[in-house]
Amino acid sequence: MTTYTVEKIGGTSMSAFDTVLDNILLRPATEGSLYNRVFVVSAYGGLTDSLLECKRTGKPGVYSLVASGDERWINELDTVEQRMLLTNDHMFADPMDRMAADKFIRSRASEARRCIMHLLEVCQYGQFDLSNYLPEIREFLASLGEVHSAYNTALKLKSMGINATFVDLSLWDAETLPESLEQAISQAFEKIDIKTELPIVTGYAASKQGVMSLYDRGYSEMTFSRLASVTNADLAIIHKEYHLSSADPRVVGAESVKPVGETNFDVADQLASLGMEAIHPRAAACLRESGIELQIKNTFEPDHDGTLISEHYTSDDESVEIVAGKAKVHALQLFDQSHACHIDKVSLDLMTIIEPMTLEVISKEMTANSLTYYLCGSASTIDKVKQRLKKNYPEAQVSCQVVSMVSAIGTRIDSTETLSIGTRALAEAGISPVALHAPVRNVSVQYVVEEGEYQQALGVVHQALCEPERDACGLKGVA
Repeated sequence: MTTYTVEKIGGTSMSAFDTVLDNILLRPATEGSLYNRVFVVSAYGGLTDSLLECKRTGKPGVYSLVASGDERWINELDTVEQRMLLTNDHMFADPMDRMAADKFIRSRASEARRCIMHLLEVCQYGQFDLSNYLPEIREFLASLGEVHSAYNTALKLKSMGINATFVDLSLWDAETLPESLEQAISQAFEKIDIKTELPIVTGYAASKQGVMSLYDRGYSEMTFSRLASVTNADLAIIHKEYHLSSADPRVVGAESVKPVGETNFDVADQLASLGMEAIHPRAAACLRESGIELQIKNTFEPDHDGTLISEHYTSDDESVEIVAGKAKVHALQLFDQSHACHIDKVSLDLMTIIEPMTLEVISKEMTANSLTYYLCGSASTIDKVKQRLKKNYPEAQVSCQVVSMVSAIGTRIDSTETLSIGTRALAEAGISPVALHAPVRNVSVQYVVEEGEYQQALGVVHQALCEPERDACGLKGVA
């Protein structure tokens, strides 16, 4: 029976397009057919950072400059456009194809530039506030990266005699937008025959809901998961530039890690909380609810089965599958004797402060008179939260310590034994944990260490729990 798959190609992989072409797009799925597949493509690596802001460093892109009133946004957009044209130059040897690709993206960039200028001109009048239009500006700037890569991919495949279809979910010139992401997908696929067409879909999809306001930078994975759900895919596949492994090879060394063959969505959620996303948690929830399994594959090793993520998979033994972590975590602590035994009320208040901020909550711990939240975000944002807490609770002691967190994760682990082995290994390496967490749900154990001990601690815990030579400790490594 023919399998119908919905597949997403990440931005770093898209930048190695020749490899994507050979290892994914031109590689028959089943029975020698190139069809019965849909591809959702991300923008080429780093392009969305230039259009919005750098996710890693916070360096402003076009959107951030517009939002801050910095006129350099025009120069930045020109730079992004030139970068897109350079990509076209590398991708298309045929001058006619290159001309078509250049014309397409020049037109989109010109329309974006003109739209922003008009909005800024209107907002010079007191009755109009730019902040009311920033969400829309962010949306259509983000879409430029995805329409560029999707259009190019479809054009390249057509030039090779493949019946590729460019599916532009950005709906750039639509008179009205669909109500929801699901409706946008349904309308786009009404006349597409996946048996004879190879749809290349933009990772960005427009609707009245606004994907950026709901999912921010995770929008392409939401498009991917919703598309799989709406079109009843048999399998969802994400192509990345690396395997989902027992740890980050850049930290512990490629020779020490092993690909994870199978796991479940619960583990994927734990990874997402640490920023090591196999898939955005909301996208994972969509696949989970639809009963669609997810396969994570390495773009550069197409013969490897990768990792299969499903709803009900549980390891045969109590093993740690992945050791992941997060450096530079802010441990925000409030101690208030006046709220002893009622500190949960403070927790509710704290969440109302944190929620509007650009902060990620990794975990929290609570005693009778103290509350600690482990947060990821900028130091300036953390300072704002601290000031609010001091104002709301003048008698409390509010402090913040920058730490690192290492987490041992698995579908079924013995929390007590995992905690014991990891802690003993850290002690032998001269590392004294700041805090330890072993939730009742046996999917993870967390070791909180000093800020500068992250890489060493991750390597030590991985060696103790996942590498074969530690089998004498009583736990088995990743198969």
